[in-house]
Formats: sequence, C-alpha cells, structure tokens
Amino acid sequence: MNSNNKSYHDIPGTTVFDGEMARKGFHLNQFCMSLMKAVNREAFKQNERAYLDQYPMSEEQKQAVLDRNFTQLIALGGNIYYLVKISSADGLSVAAAVSTMTNLSTEEYLDMMRQGGRPPEGNRYPKEQQ
Repeated sequence: MNSNNKSYHDIPGTTVFDGEMARKGFHLNQFCMSLMKAVNREAFKQNERAYLDQYPMSEEQKQAVLDRNFTQLIALGGNIYYLVKISSADGLSVAAAVSTMTNLSTEEYLDMMRQGGRPPEGNRYPKEQQ
C-alpha cells in the first residue's frame, strides 16, 4: 500500500511509523540497534562507511546516517527510538539530535518544549487551513 493512500498521509510535519515504514527501515533500524553494544559503537566510530556497508541499507539511508540527517532518516523508515542510538554514539543528547530537525539550537529547542512545544499555527491539516 502506498503511504499517500492512507487516511493519515497528510498529518502536518509528521511521518507515521507504520508497518510499511517498518519494512522500509528494517535494516536501518537494525544498524541503529547494533550501536547498543560498545564494541559496535567503537567499530562504527573507527570507519563509519565500512560499518554501514555491513547492513543491506539503501545508499540513501547510509548517506543520511553519515550526514546525521535525522529528518531524512525518519522519511527513509527510521524509528526515532532507534535513531537516537546514533546521536548517543556521537555523545549527543536526545534533545541535541531532535533539535537538528528544527531551525533551533539545542537550547532554543529545549526552551520551546519547556513552554509547551511547537505552536499549532502552520501545523494544521490542509483541510483545517481553508
């Protein structure tokens, strides 16, 4: 089933992690889970490309990992709960990783979240904006 045919395809700013996305990102998420072991984190840090090449991920997924492009990784089937393993391997907090998906610094992102999160303006369903 194509994502565009799903009733939830148009949630503003959201990629729904469903069965289709789980299949798409299976190997990417398996790579992320491998980073739970210190020996694997070290191997990844030593030669990221060689480590990634052990997994049958798409070239686009591998490049997004190398670029630490979390927005793209989510679009390519990455689950945020697994993706944070990459930022953790880099010694970054979850907030630092998530802030890269915004136009905010880590501290600005944390301040926004402390104040209740992102405002709804500009983040509504297209049908609600009419």
